[in-house]
Amino acid sequence: MPLKLIVANKAYSSWSQRAWILLAHFKIPFEETVIPLDLPETHAKILKHSPNGKVPALIDGPITVWESLSVIEYVAETHPEKAIWPRGKAARAHARSLAAEMHAGFQALRQACPANYRRPVRKLALNEAAEADVARIEAAWAHARKTFGKGGPFLFGRFSAADAMYAPVVNRLHTYDVPVSRRTREYMSAVMALPAWKAWIADAEAEEWRIEK
Repeated sequence: MPLKLIVANKAYSSWSQRAWILLAHFKIPFEETVIPLDLPETHAKILKHSPNGKVPALIDGPITVWESLSVIEYVAETHPEKAIWPRGKAARAHARSLAAEMHAGFQALRQACPANYRRPVRKLALNEAAEADVARIEAAWAHARKTFGKGGPFLFGRFSAADAMYAPVVNRLHTYDVPVSRRTREYMSAVMALPAWKAWIADAEAEEWRIEK
């Protein structure tokens, strides 16, 4: 029985993208259920699958896992043949720390640049707090690439869970035309060139649902 992934609109749900792009990139079979956001019935529909009323949620037979990072850890545990986390102990510890930092932080950037995968690229002036978030993200990416990323274009060489966790940030920096370094842009381009990334964007653009705000 394939995994079932519950997600929200691909145009707006950054948290959903993290789990989805990981499963899609590593070619792990799954079925998806998309629940549109911002409708009167949205919360009740999500609660049928996720105990905290949020997405994503992963269903594996009788097991339900919610929260993006927990979903990623579950997938890594059930598919040890996939290099979902870096193989090296030091790199894996570093990747988990970066993923946890993403899960818990960068609120200023999230608020200033809401996820919108259909938004035309257009510059937005950032406040000081959001600029500080961007500076930290760029520094973290550069350090990971320099220390562990010599084997490929991603944070730890090959695409991993850490890249999946930061995929929505790539979209934010690109969509809101945030000034970044050349090396940051090279990393962003690598993520945006992934077939799984392109598939997510195509699905987002094809959706009929719109949240006007």
